[in-house]
Amino acid sequence: MNRSSDTAALAVEAGRVLLANRLKAATAESCTGGGVAAALTDVPGSSQWFERGYVSYSNAAKLQDLGVAVGVLERHGAVSAAVAEQMAAGALRASGADVAVAVSGIAGPDGGTADKPVGLVFLAAMRRGGGVHVVREQFAGDRAAVRRAAVAAALRLIVLVAAEENFGVSP
Repeated sequence: MNRSSDTAALAVEAGRVLLANRLKAATAESCTGGGVAAALTDVPGSSQWFERGYVSYSNAAKLQDLGVAVGVLERHGAVSAAVAEQMAAGALRASGADVAVAVSGIAGPDGGTADKPVGLVFLAAMRRGGGVHVVREQFAGDRAAVRRAAVAAALRLIVLVAAEENFGVSP
């Protein structure tokens, strides 16, 4: 199975789990540039479980569209767990969806530093009324490979949070 069919299978699985649990999803994407939303909407019938997607590539978009706090951006940088978490929360708040996934990273080939190298991606997934799951990944390869891997990771997170009835909720 090649990478594009892997992504397609993950998107189908995300849709199946969302539909089975009567949930709608939203995406908040930076380095993937809408790739997660595109993968989800490639699935026939996705209008039953996909609400909307935000491509917040710039810091201004993260602030204006998703409500990421200026202080968090300044303190942690756009590529951080804190910003990914706020992107997911903002997508939930703005969209009315039940599940949100956010992706922020450095796809390359430029932009990396010693602390934040090319291929570093933070993902966050939330379910309304629940907690947050944040993942730090270091993907290898060129820009396209990093973006493909980040899309696949985001789809896996959607499956995770949509499948767990009480995801992140304290007893």
